Amino acid sequence: MIHRCRFLLGSAATVLTAANLVSCRGGDDPKARQTTSILGNLRPAADAGAGDPPPVMREFRAAWVATVGNIDWPSKPGLSTEQQQAEIVRILNRCADTNLNAVVLQVRTVADALYDSKIEPWSQFLTGTQGKAPDPYYDPLAVWVAEAHKRGIELHAWFNPYRTRYAGSKAPAAATHISKVRPDLVRDYGKVSWMDPGEPEAADQSFRVFMDVVERYDVDGIHIDDYFYPYPEKGPGRSAGEMPFPDDASYAKYTNGGGKLARNDWRRDNVSRLIERIYKGTKARKPHVLFGISPFGIPRPGLPGIEYVAGFDQYAKLYADTVLWLKNGWCDYFVPQLYWATGAPQQPYLGLLQWWTTHNPKGRFIYGGLYTSRLNNTEKSWTPEEITGQVMQTRVTPGAHGEVHFSMIALDQNRKKVADVLRDGLYAQPALPPAATWLDATPPAPPTEVTATPTAGGGVTGGGAASSPATTESSEPATGPATGPAGQTRAVRVAWRP
Repeated sequence: MIHRCRFLLGSAATVLTAANLVSCRGGDDPKARQTTSILGNLRPAADAGAGDPPPVMREFRAAWVATVGNIDWPSKPGLSTEQQQAEIVRILNRCADTNLNAVVLQVRTVADALYDSKIEPWSQFLTGTQGKAPDPYYDPLAVWVAEAHKRGIELHAWFNPYRTRYAGSKAPAAATHISKVRPDLVRDYGKVSWMDPGEPEAADQSFRVFMDVVERYDVDGIHIDDYFYPYPEKGPGRSAGEMPFPDDASYAKYTNGGGKLARNDWRRDNVSRLIERIYKGTKARKPHVLFGISPFGIPRPGLPGIEYVAGFDQYAKLYADTVLWLKNGWCDYFVPQLYWATGAPQQPYLGLLQWWTTHNPKGRFIYGGLYTSRLNNTEKSWTPEEITGQVMQTRVTPGAHGEVHFSMIALDQNRKKVADVLRDGLYAQPALPPAATWLDATPPAPPTEVTATPTAGGGVTGGGAASSPATTESSEPATGPATGPAGQTRAVRVAWRP
C-alpha cells in the first residue's frame, strides 16, 4: 500500500524507537504509565513473536490547515515566497514534534487554487490578488507535499466543492474565475456566491479540479468539508424566513427534461452523484489515494439511537445524505465535525461519535473532528483536558480510528500548552495511519539483508551495502553507555534492502 509505506520509510528512525518514547518523556510518572495503557488499545490484535519488534500503533492524527481568510496559512496575504515557505516548515515541524501523521491542507477555497492550476486562478490568500502567482514563483502544494513527506506526514488536499465567494469578501474576481468565465453557473446567495449544484457543468468543473490534483500531485488523500449547498441565510427584515437557494432555472431544466424528483430530493441527488463520481474517479486514477469527507457532526436530529440530539439538520438544509454515502462506501474516511464539549446535553461528543461508528456498514474509517481552536483567551475557552478527554473517548470507541484537529493554529500557537500536553501524553508514541484494507490488504514484504553494525560517531556512515541504490539506511543511538572507547558516541548503523 503505497501511501501507508511512506510514513514508515520516511521516519524509520522514529518508528524504531516508538516503544521508548513514553518512558523517555514521562519517566516513572504514573500518568505516563496510564498513557501507555491507553495506547495499548491501538495495537494490532496479533501479538509479536519472540524477537520481533513491537507492533506499530495505528491512529490517524491530523490537523486541518485552513487557508480561507488566512486562518492558518499563510498568516496573511502578500507574504514573500521565502516567508510563506518558512511558515510551511514551521507548521510541519510543529506537526512532527506533536507526533501528528497527517495534514489536511485547504487548496481550493472559492473556486481558486493554492497550487499551479490551469483550470482556476491563483488564490487571493497567497498574494492578496486573485489570479496573481507567487513571486518568485513556486508551487505551494508541491512544497507542502514534499516537506510533509520528508517528515513522514501524509498530505491530504482539502477542497470546497461549490463555494465561489466567501462571506465578507470584497476582493475582485480574476478574469479567469468561474464567476467571470461562466456566470450562468454561479448564484449569489446572501453573503456568499455558489456554483449551482443543479447545473451539470458546475459539477464537471469541480470534478475536473479534483482529478487534476489527484493526477499531478503525490497527495495521500483528497478531502471535502461540509459546504455542499450553502448554510441557510435569512432574508432582509426581522420577520423574514430563510432565503431559498436560487435554483429555479436549473430545477426547471431538470423537470423539463423528464426529471421526477421533488426539489429537495433532487438537490440531495445532485450532491450524492458528485460524491460518488469523485470517489470512483479517484480510484480509477490512483487507487491508493484516499477520499475523505468532513460533514456537520449531526447526521440528522432524531435518528434512531440519537433521538435526544437537537441541532442543525444537514440532510434538510445542506442536502447532504451522509448516511447514504457511508452505506454505499463512497468514501474512505469520515470526519464528522463534533465541535461540542463532552458534556453537551443535546450534542455529546461520545454519543454522536458512537452513532457514526455503528452506522458504518462498509467499515470505513471514522475520525472525530475536534474543535481544538476553542482553546483561546476568552471566558468560554475550553481547557486542554477537554481535547485530551475527547482523544481518549475516541480511542476507547470501537470503530473509531483517530481524530482531526480544527484548526492547526491552536496547535501551532500551542494555546494553553495543548500541543505540549498531547506530545508528552497521548501522542507521546508515534503512530501510523490505519491501513485501508478494502483498497489493498497485502502489506509490503519485510525488508531483507538487514544489518546492524555498531559505529563510532552519531551519524550514518557511507560505503558498504548501503551505497547501493536499492538499500535504505537509518541510524539510532545504541542502548547502553552513551560513549564508547575514547569518549566516542556509540551508534548503530542499520541497512536493509526493500
